[in-house]
Amino acid sequence: MTISFIFSLSVFMFISAVTPGPNNLLLTSSGANFGIRRSIPLCLGILLGMQTILLLSAFGVAALLLVYPAIHAGLKVLGCLYLLWLAWKTASSHYKRLDTMKSAGREATKIYQGWLLQFLNPKTWLMGLGAVSSYSLSGQLYNHSIFAISIVMLISNILASAIWLVLGSLIGQLLRSRHAWFMFNITMGILTAACVPLIWFG
Repeated sequence: MTISFIFSLSVFMFISAVTPGPNNLLLTSSGANFGIRRSIPLCLGILLGMQTILLLSAFGVAALLLVYPAIHAGLKVLGCLYLLWLAWKTASSHYKRLDTMKSAGREATKIYQGWLLQFLNPKTWLMGLGAVSSYSLSGQLYNHSIFAISIVMLISNILASAIWLVLGSLIGQLLRSRHAWFMFNITMGILTAACVPLIWFG
């Protein structure tokens, strides 16, 4: 594997990871509502989920979606319902100034929820399948190339998640009024719901 190979893979992964999507919108909303520390489980769940999807894509399980279209359609329906539920939770969040002590009783997104979202997130599947189909090497180098893809994906997702999480935390510090919080959560909920068409037409 050459330096140009790693560079091309890194650019692909980082751009795919940092562009807006369900993961990044949820990280921004969580950062604003709960702060960085309490959003770490969501972040870890996303990272683990994306690694899981990559390995499934690399070792053939994702091919079932092509062989059995009904499974693919079912995942799309589940993905839509899950995203709409997340959008509703985000939009209907109660007003609360960002204060890690005062918000201790509120529930942040758990690690398993972030992990589960990846199975229903079309962007994650596109990243996994796209990386494997474009950057995996044949023959004896296949496993080595998958390992390299996994490491690059992990680093790219950590950087992208940190960017959106910090952005959300900064937004949370800036939102001082009930009206501002209401508008922010409504906007984030709408944007999350707007990801639903991407499942069918993305």
